[in-house]
Amino acid sequence: MSSKENAAVGKLLSLLESRYAIRVLWALKDGHAQTFRLLQDSVGGITPNTLNTRIKALREAGLLTHGSEGYIVTPLGADLLKRLGDLQAFANKWTALQAAKTK
Repeated sequence: MSSKENAAVGKLLSLLESRYAIRVLWALKDGHAQTFRLLQDSVGGITPNTLNTRIKALREAGLLTHGSEGYIVTPLGADLLKRLGDLQAFANKWTALQAAKTK
């Protein structure tokens, strides 16, 4: 991987590593708009200030927007979520393996 590609991945990971950033996107993965309050409930445990900060960063990054019905991912955000789509299958497999270790 070139240094330019590494920089691009690093920049994206820096955004997504922000507390709750992936959870905010993940809560919107079904494509349905959510109001601020519903999004806060969907993410769980996030304060209004933190949610505002994450929304602002994700909007500036072009991954999230606000429409007439609430917050929704942009086409770019939907592309990212599509690429993260295998995360659920992996999480299920990983959780099962972790549970098997404790037996």
